[in-house]
Amino acid sequence: MSKELWKPGNMLYPLPVVMISVADKAGKANIITVAWAGTVCTNPPMVYISVRPERYSYDILKETGEFVINLTTKDLAFATDYCGVKSGRDVDKFKEMNLTPVAGEKVKAPLIKESPVNLECRVTQVLPLGSHDMFLAEVVAVHADKQYMDEKGKFHLEYAEPIVYSHGSYLATGETIGTFGYSVKKN
Repeated sequence: MSKELWKPGNMLYPLPVVMISVADKAGKANIITVAWAGTVCTNPPMVYISVRPERYSYDILKETGEFVINLTTKDLAFATDYCGVKSGRDVDKFKEMNLTPVAGEKVKAPLIKESPVNLECRVTQVLPLGSHDMFLAEVVAVHADKQYMDEKGKFHLEYAEPIVYSHGSYLATGETIGTFGYSVKKN
C-alpha cells in the first residue's frame, strides 16, 4: 500500500460529536457543538472538551465552570450541525431547533431532553493549548433515557442511532462487529 506524507495535523477520526449545553450566570442557555471531546479518566470520572476562545460559549464556560455533554443521534444530526454553525450571540438554539432544556441535578447548565445521554460536568482545569483551550471536567451526574434500557437494565445506545464526525462529515454508526474481549473469548 502506498501512502502520501502530509504535514502534521489532526487526523484522529471519527470523533464523537456532542452538543454542549451551558448557561450563563443570568440563566441564559446556549448550545455549542463540539467534536473535540473525550474520556480522560474512570475514577474520578473525567472528560474533556476543547473550545476556541472566540466561540460565544467559551466565556460562559470560563465564567461558570459548568456544562453538560449531550450525546447526539441520527435524529439530532440537523440540530447538531446548526448548533455548531450558528452563534448563540444571534439566536436561541433551543428555540430554533425545538430542543427541550431540562434542569440538571448538579449543575445550572440545562440538559437537552432529546439526547439519549447527558453528562453533567464541572470544570477542574482549563489548559490553553493554542487554537483551542481544553476544559478538563469531572462528571458529576449521568442521565440515561429509559427508552434505551432493556428488561435487565442494560443500556443500548445503539438503539438511539448515535452519530460521529469525520473530516467534515456526520456519519451514522454501523453494525456491531464484536464486543469487548471477543478476540480472546474461549468458545
